[in-house]
Amino acid sequence: MVRIVRKGPLPNPHEVIERLVPVAAQAQSIMLREPRPTGFPLLFTAQWQLIEPAVAFLHEHFVQRAHTADTLRTYAEILYEWFETLEQNAIAWDDADAVDLVAYRNRMMLQPSPHTGRPYRISTINHRVRGVLRFYEWAVRMHWLDASPLVGRPRSFAVARQPRPVRADATQAADHSVFVLRQFEPLPRPLISEQARELLACLPPPYDLMARWQLYTGLRVSELLRLGVRDVSARRASAASHHTIEVTRKGRKPGYMIASASLLDETEGYLSGHRHAWLQRARHKGRAAEHTALFINARGAPAGKNAYQRVISRAGQACGFKATTHLLRATFACMLLARLERLASQGAAINPLLVVKVLMGHERIETTDRYLRAIAVDAGVLKEVLDTLLSGTQ
Repeated sequence: MVRIVRKGPLPNPHEVIERLVPVAAQAQSIMLREPRPTGFPLLFTAQWQLIEPAVAFLHEHFVQRAHTADTLRTYAEILYEWFETLEQNAIAWDDADAVDLVAYRNRMMLQPSPHTGRPYRISTINHRVRGVLRFYEWAVRMHWLDASPLVGRPRSFAVARQPRPVRADATQAADHSVFVLRQFEPLPRPLISEQARELLACLPPPYDLMARWQLYTGLRVSELLRLGVRDVSARRASAASHHTIEVTRKGRKPGYMIASASLLDETEGYLSGHRHAWLQRARHKGRAAEHTALFINARGAPAGKNAYQRVISRAGQACGFKATTHLLRATFACMLLARLERLASQGAAINPLLVVKVLMGHERIETTDRYLRAIAVDAGVLKEVLDTLLSGTQ
């Protein structure tokens, strides 16, 4: 089976056997122009041969293009699953064609995930298929392959079709539509006021405050975890009801959010209470206790994404409804958009979609439009959204 080995740090000369000391010392002195960091994933075959094109692809996207660690992990998982499938079927990666990719896609449609035991979502299947296509396009562009049946227009399944004129800008979408499944993305359904209050009451610190930040600012989990103590401590001493805080958005794009004074006051109470006590306890037990991260857990370590998502999911189950961290963000978007739409209907000179797009950090306005359609389908939901907004900002 395909293996992922994480790159480790170079050993110090005193940590190796005597005959390897000169080699270890020499390795320490070698300067690399583009070194791969510790923890970088290296893919090997079952015979422990390095899968060089896959590693080169990850190197370019993480080291050269400076993508985030989440992007690196996603690409590594996609390549691992693809090369594992090829190896199980004794198919060389440079011989893979459209039939192999379709079989890979269909297998995910028919079999549950070996990791979770649940069926794959259509979005997950399409994400992996697009990742494989992106890898082969890169391999051809970087001359790892002269050509590939997965790249370009010829993707024949021996079915004769009458050629039709296609717009130039639709060529890429037409190519990928052969492999990508039709996907109907459900409209987000925000939490109603009672659900939001019940969920927050069921969460332990610091996750209750983290959920409040998502509900009242619309931050992604990754953006929430990047918040530092300085981000909330450096606000101006003013009587303003809201404060603007700069954040780093998805893809390292600069952006900002608006936090209410009441939310920041609650955060200051957390800093002087739970956070201070947890750091003190960590110091007494000899653990590292100097963190700039705003949110830490009871052990004094920075709060983790997976732990936070598990706590939200379990709290939702205990309350009798589904809850996710993305649903908290969607609730903020629907709340804000409903309020702005009402203000616009009363004559305010604002563009509700554009305002929500900026505050949510969306790349495309089409993404924001989903929330407008969500609040339009149910008048009852709209009323509850407004109730949640008004009660949450008092």
